[in-house]
Amino acid sequence: MTSEQIPAGHALAAAPIPPAPGFDDAWFWDGARRHRLLLRICDHCGRQQHPPTPLCPACGSADWTTKEAAGTGTVYSWILSHHPTAPDAAPRVVAIIELQEGVRLVSNLCNVDPGDVVNDMAVEVVFEEFQDGLVLPQFRPVTP
Repeated sequence: MTSEQIPAGHALAAAPIPPAPGFDDAWFWDGARRHRLLLRICDHCGRQQHPPTPLCPACGSADWTTKEAAGTGTVYSWILSHHPTAPDAAPRVVAIIELQEGVRLVSNLCNVDPGDVVNDMAVEVVFEEFQDGLVLPQFRPVTP
């Protein structure tokens, strides 16, 4: 997994609203701050899951382990998000990323022209750092 920072101006147009981590997802945000993309795995049945929930939807267990994802995957689906007002006036590519491990998550694509985005495009995680220590996993196309 790569842990490069995204060059300024190549991902989100505005500073995002920081998450409010709770008991069930603080581990994810702690991992992101360390430039690690973490997944949750049920200790009882082995189901990998994202986004996190208190109980495993497959077996009902509350016992979890985390593991670091490879950080690679493909674009499952995407949209070009347009907001009519600041601070989100600039469009951005929001995508569902299917990770190599089979888990899907929503993120932004960076360092790509929206006209070049296609489903099944190979992508890799990068981490963008914002003010006040906020770090978000983003994805960019894999260069051959």
